[in-house]
Amino acid sequence: MAHSLQAKKRARQNIKRRTINRARKRQVKTQIKHFEEALAKGDTEAAKEQLRLVTQKLDKTASTSTMHKKTAARKKSRLTRRFNALKAKKV
Repeated sequence: MAHSLQAKKRARQNIKRRTINRARKRQVKTQIKHFEEALAKGDTEAAKEQLRLVTQKLDKTASTSTMHKKTAARKKSRLTRRFNALKAKKV
């Protein structure tokens, strides 16, 4: 348990940051799930829109240091690759 005032304040701040970070990560996961549902249906238009939203959410999450920038880039790359595979299969 923290004893000094500074340590107590830091503990309070850590709790706040943790809840905010977990909420952001949960939003990203939900957005990815929506994208995967659109992929499973084979709907390229819906998947394209969901990919745009996922990319937007990942960029925002990475900019706040909740997620590392390269982690976000890797996730975007993998999702884009899956979307392109769906598009190629449709053509």
